[in-house]
Amino acid sequence: MSKRIIEIIKRPALIFESLGARGLFKGMSDEKYLKKLYKIRMGKKLDLTNPQTFNEKLQWLKIHDRKPEYTSLVDKAEVKKIVAEKIGEEYIIPTLGVYEKWEEIDFDTLPESFVIKCTHDSGGVVVVKDKRRFNKKAAEKKIKKCLKHNYYYGSREWPYKNVEPRIIIEDYIAGENGQLPCDYKFYCFNGKVRAVLVASGRDTSARYDYFDENFNRLPFTRGKPNSEIPPAKPEGFTLMVELAEKLSEGFMHIRIDFYNVGKVIKFGEYTFYPATGMVKFEPEEWDYKLGEFLRLNKGAK
Repeated sequence: MSKRIIEIIKRPALIFESLGARGLFKGMSDEKYLKKLYKIRMGKKLDLTNPQTFNEKLQWLKIHDRKPEYTSLVDKAEVKKIVAEKIGEEYIIPTLGVYEKWEEIDFDTLPESFVIKCTHDSGGVVVVKDKRRFNKKAAEKKIKKCLKHNYYYGSREWPYKNVEPRIIIEDYIAGENGQLPCDYKFYCFNGKVRAVLVASGRDTSARYDYFDENFNRLPFTRGKPNSEIPPAKPEGFTLMVELAEKLSEGFMHIRIDFYNVGKVIKFGEYTFYPATGMVKFEPEEWDYKLGEFLRLNKGAK
């Protein structure tokens, strides 16, 4: 029995979410679906008329802020071209290949380490640090399953709805001792960085630490525990802030992710709805504080 099935048995409310991710509620409006899912995940009603918290406002954005270009920004292949034009090719992780099917991949031509991703979702990722020890069958099973899945239906993140399902393979950016590098995630509001998430320890036990735009630690958690010893300010922090603000111009809210290893900075992704706007802040007051930064344009669409 899989861990996911066990989790659903222990928490029956997850049945709705699981069925939704499989597209069984396609006929339900986004507003109705999100209200039900929010109640399940957050334990309280979703106010879309007068949203106050960061999480609530992200749900509002899912419904009301929809532009055709968002589709390309969440496409892991197409976004590289857009970002390269805005900030430069040197910040782009090199692509080793883009494929329609798994069977098209020639693994003999790939380097010893690389990353396999689906272009159309979040989570369809396989990190290969050593090709000689690579469980190809398990990777194939995971990627093929993801290719059949439309990520939009699970949490109604509209930008993913029309992305073409493909496979992209890119260079592996190694951190200290060959481990996954820290992920620096810049929360941008109307073109300005207001908070930064440093995701570390992703190989073993992930830790999430939040900082303000000046790298002062913020006293809250969301989804993962803080590190016992806060991460040090990275060498390229100031530059990453500048790049994030450039890439976030024109958005009410967007999160811009980077990797920073030594002096090397590489773009990660655009994230429209961090944690799909359905993970609690501890303490809850920070849900409201970040919500104050997100000034909604009620004329959007």
